[in-house]
Amino acid sequence: METSSEHRGRVVAFMIGATGLFAATSLLAKAIGTGALGPALPPLMVSLGRFAFAFAGIAVVVALMRPRLTRPRWSTHLGRTICGWGGITLMFAAVARMPLPDATAISFLSPVFTMMLAIPLLGERVRPVRWTAAAIALIGAAILLRPGDALQPAALLALGAACAMGLEAIFIKRLTRREAPLQILLVNNGMGTAIAVAAALMVWAMPSPAQWAALAAIGLLMAGGQALNLAAMRQSDASFVAPFFYLTLVWAAGFDQWVFGLLPDAVSVIGAAVLVSGAGLLVWRDRARRPQGFIR
Repeated sequence: METSSEHRGRVVAFMIGATGLFAATSLLAKAIGTGALGPALPPLMVSLGRFAFAFAGIAVVVALMRPRLTRPRWSTHLGRTICGWGGITLMFAAVARMPLPDATAISFLSPVFTMMLAIPLLGERVRPVRWTAAAIALIGAAILLRPGDALQPAALLALGAACAMGLEAIFIKRLTRREAPLQILLVNNGMGTAIAVAAALMVWAMPSPAQWAALAAIGLLMAGGQALNLAAMRQSDASFVAPFFYLTLVWAAGFDQWVFGLLPDAVSVIGAAVLVSGAGLLVWRDRARRPQGFIR
């Protein structure tokens, strides 16, 4: 019989793998956007790879598993997809212009924006502890924006990504009440592919063979990360799983140092630590009160 420690160990392994895959997609996006694999491609092209190849992978899984599909809530899916596409495109633009750990840390503000938007959109009441956690996270973001230096425009892109992903979470909360996770992923990536194709045609540039491989990897790694995250969420309480998502920052720092030779400076470390402390507390409180899955 499987012991509790073995069960939790498997959940931890799932989350370590998921966060590593999520960070790897940002690393590949940075390589494509900085010209490391050929002439730099615009973020709209990278987003196309993320959605198109993820959709292909998820469609294969659906065809093999043949899950029961219900009638989708198309308007909610469309809102979620537009926010998700916009958020990931801004994130890809940010990582090409600033240190990967900084952009990753700023993206962790998305739970703060979700909390703020849930007040008017979902009618939720926010208690003082959650406002305190949000304030801590915003202080960390302010440190990462480096107001004493010349403001990094790329940091504003990451901030916009966090806002879009925060609004996306509102739509996800509505969808998870009525639809299965695999159906949500299938519809989201299918609609995202259509949007990404239309946007990419405006800036189309033929990728090199290495860039095609990287674009395919971004989509498939993202789909793999989503699958591992959902597997972890199915096998454990959300309050146990959620904090492990912040391992993405550790992976991002390691990848940035390994591939680009960039080490986080003191400002980055302090800002990220403060932001993650606040955002982590906010996520823990939210998941402890109302356990839900996370679908990136």
